[in-house]
Amino acid sequence: MSDFEENVRQALSNPQNQGEMPDADRVGTVGSPDCGDMLRMWLKFTEKDGKKVIDRASFQSFGCQTAIAVASMATELLKGKTIEEARSLSAQDLTGDLGALPPMKIHCGQLVEGALRSALDGTSTPAPEKVDTLSDQLAPPSGQVKIQFL
Repeated sequence: MSDFEENVRQALSNPQNQGEMPDADRVGTVGSPDCGDMLRMWLKFTEKDGKKVIDRASFQSFGCQTAIAVASMATELLKGKTIEEARSLSAQDLTGDLGALPPMKIHCGQLVEGALRSALDGTSTPAPEKVDTLSDQLAPPSGQVKIQFL
């Protein structure tokens, strides 16, 4: 087993900051229910030394194990960062201790980076009763069946 695979396995055994954050200041979603890879990230800010910094970050993911591991690492890395510092982080930076992603998994880091950018560029989160969960977005409309040919 490679170091990368071992790091992903360890991250998945105890993912950090997984789940919705009802009191988030910002939320960002990327991906497509058509292909199944979706990631939502919530951000909560606080004031520190006169600057707005990320106090907490959480995520919810429908995707591969690597995307979950990267999102877990990223939410830990984001704590204490200003919006500008967070915006400057690349997909590679967000992988943290996982290390460099193999070529076939680079899209996982890009998915997490996209959700972060969506949250940073977004506006305040809508009222909680108006926010669909990722599973709501993946479900076909009532009474319809969606068939996706591979």
